Order: sequence, then C-alpha cells, then structure tokens
Amino acid sequence: MAKRKKDDEYRTFQDEWTEEFAFVERAGSAVCLICNDKITSLKRSNVKRHFDTRHATFASKYPAGDSRKKACQELLSRVQASQQQLRVWTRQGDYNSASFAGSLAIVRNGKPFTDGEYAKTFMLDVANELFDDLPNKDKIIKRIQDMPLSARTVHDRTIVMANKVEETQVKDINAAPFFSLALDESTDMCDRQFGEVMSLVIRVINFIVARALNDRQFKTLLDEVNNYPGLLLHSNVRWLSRGKVLSRFAACLNEIRTFLEMKGVGHPELADTEWLLKFYYLVDLTEHLNQLNVKMQGIGNTVLSLQQAVFAFENKLELFITDLETGRLLHFEKLSQFKDACTASEPIQNLDLHQLAGCTSSLLQSFKARFGEFREHTRLFKFITHPNECSLNTADLNYIPGVSVRDFEAEVADLKASDMWVNKFKSLNEDLERITRQKAELASKHMWTEMKKLQPEDQLILKTWNALPVTYHTLQR
Repeated sequence: MAKRKKDDEYRTFQDEWTEEFAFVERAGSAVCLICNDKITSLKRSNVKRHFDTRHATFASKYPAGDSRKKACQELLSRVQASQQQLRVWTRQGDYNSASFAGSLAIVRNGKPFTDGEYAKTFMLDVANELFDDLPNKDKIIKRIQDMPLSARTVHDRTIVMANKVEETQVKDINAAPFFSLALDESTDMCDRQFGEVMSLVIRVINFIVARALNDRQFKTLLDEVNNYPGLLLHSNVRWLSRGKVLSRFAACLNEIRTFLEMKGVGHPELADTEWLLKFYYLVDLTEHLNQLNVKMQGIGNTVLSLQQAVFAFENKLELFITDLETGRLLHFEKLSQFKDACTASEPIQNLDLHQLAGCTSSLLQSFKARFGEFREHTRLFKFITHPNECSLNTADLNYIPGVSVRDFEAEVADLKASDMWVNKFKSLNEDLERITRQKAELASKHMWTEMKKLQPEDQLILKTWNALPVTYHTLQR
C-alpha cells in the first residue's frame, strides 16, 4: 500500500514545482510558464529535466531560493493577467470567448485568417462523431455553428487583441525604470522620401507573387533567363528580411520589367533614373542595417555589447556620408554598379548623390538622438563587466532606483582591494573575449547553429556576480 501511495504522489502535480521549475497544472498536464510546453507524465524528474535542459539561462539568472520564487510568481501573474484580459475582451458571452480563443490560436501559430473557417468545419466534423452518444449533442453542434470565426472576424479579433497588448506594453514601459531596445530600420528608412520606393516594390511583388498564375509564369521566365529563385513576398517576411526582399527584387529587375510589359502593366518608375537611384541606395543601406540588427539579436547579449554595436554603426554612418559625398561608393555596392551603368550609357549625366548623403546624415542624427541615453551611461554599463576599473559618479548611481550610494561606494572600495575578486572579473573578461572571437569566426563561416551553442554572455556575467559573497549585496543588485 505504501508503494502505491508513493507512485500516486509521483503522478500528481506538486505545488512546489511552480516555485522550483516554473510549472503549473493545466487540464491534467504540467505546463511550463516560460515556453508553454506541456508534460503529460507528472513526474518530478520529467519536469526538472525540462527546466534544466531548456531553461538553463533562467536557472542561472534566478538561482534556487527567493529570487527564483519571485521570478516564477511574476511569470504566473503574467499568465493569469493574460487569461483575465481574454475574459475582458470577451464580455459579450461564450460565443465571443470561443471566437477570441480560436483567433488567438490561429495568429499564435502563424496561420492565415482564413483558417478560422477550416477550424470551425473541423470542429463540427469531430463533434458529430465525438458527442454522438450525448443527449445535448445538438446544443453543442449549434454552439459551434454559431461561433463567429470567419476570416474577417479573426482579423478584427486580432486587431482588438493587438491594440490591447500594445496599450499594456506602453503602460508597462512607462512604469519601468529600465527597458531593452529593438531596432527596426523601417522607423528610420521608410519615411516620406523613400516610402514611395518601398511602396512600389511591395505592389509589384504582390502583383507577381500573390497571384498563383503570375507567380508560375514569372518563375518560368526566370528559368528561361537565369534560373534565379524568384521574388520573396514582402508581407510574409519579418522586417529583418527586408534587405533580402529588396536585394532579390534588384537581381530580378530586368526580368520584372519584361514580365510587367508582357502583362500590360505600366510602372515607368522602374526605368526612371531618380527612382532607381533611391532604390539602389535603399537596397545597400537596408543591408547594412540588417547586419546591425543581426548583431543585436540572439540570447545572451549584454547592454555593453549592444551599446558598442550601435556606436560602431554610428561611426559607419559617418563613413557612409563621406562615401556618398565623394562619389566613391565603396560601401554601396548596388548603387555603385548602377552609377557605373548610368555613366557608361550617358557620360554627362549627373547623379544627385548629395541628396542621399543628406538622408544618411539625418539617419545618423536619428541614431544619436534615440541612443543618446546609451552614451550618457557608458560608465555604468561598463561597470557590469569591469567593476574594478570603473569609477561611477553620483549621477550614474542615481540612475539605479533604490541604490544606497554610501553602501555602493564602500563595497566598490572593498572589491578593488581584493585580488581574488579582481582576478574573478579579469577571468570573466577573458571568457567574454574568447566568446567574441568564436562568434566572429562562426559568423564568417555562416555557422549560425553552432553559434547558438556558445554559452550566452549574460550567463557568464551573472555567474561571476553571484559568486561574490553577501558583503557585496548592494553591487549585486
């Protein structure tokens, strides 16, 4: 009897798993609050294995104890708030609640809005068989039939949820003392000057790719000419791939003109020198921006590495301005090729590169304004990895909410006098340098999967700070 009781306990969700491993029970399964994966076999070993192997960064950032308990409770609160928000969105009754839930599942899995009707048909077919022996089968079928899940409904529900999420994010950002940054080149590039260029590119791509017949005919034309893989549908790619979309469009430009002429569709801009000048500039610059974005993506990046990437790009923008003003175009490959072609056909033609230099200058000023606060707190960010070398002033410390300047200064003085802890941070920086070299080598070989296997930099930093004794608790905060 004792053994059976023990086996039963091993297959029952334990409340302490929430605080230890960030799991909750839902519909008889253990659900991870971090990644939302489910574990149907309710064993501690299964839950622990998932946490240790899938969320090592979380475990390192929040060691077992009060810090992890607090972090897991915050995750649980967010999930509960999300569930509560879904109920707020669906105050009009069960049909709307089910409609919102279905719409959320569709967009969360990246499916088209039209899949709502398919999902509804699927549910009806299953319900007819699954509930055949139930007395209220007709009521169940009627509820599914009455549930609004058309493409328009899914679209509208998605807009409502997205607006509410944005509203919540803005509220949280305004209330937060610190926040991370994500860079999207569309904010700076697709303004009024280049909006018309990008707009035409999107219209042409959608005309060709979004229509099955046109897409097949265009690919046939490409096969006959140069076997190029074709265009990318802009609406189906992330912003990070915008440079690839433009680059593919540029490579197919002659074939695009030919195809549009065959179809009787006129876009004279595609042969206009001024439009093409902006277009090829946009192709090259978005490629540079994409390279910056790649550096700022991924797990484990520190605020110091992000800051250095932004400052390095600002230096490059100054270089780009000179490149355009002098007409060298060493850093604008596509634009340079277009310029050479124009010069070959019309030697006396004068291309207005100074306009593009002015645009680049505006982009540089936008960067400096947006990341000005980054520059103001350079010493504070450097302190994270070089506490034994940096000297922070009162203004730096006032940026940290709730810190005791007196305790902070005293602990820094103790740290700098300790060879053991100074050497600890020297070892940390040696490890960070090693990882940086490995990243550069792997990136040069396009070995992105191998790069993801490298130990995240933030793990190393947290491990070092967590190794300090409690006498440095103010610094550890």
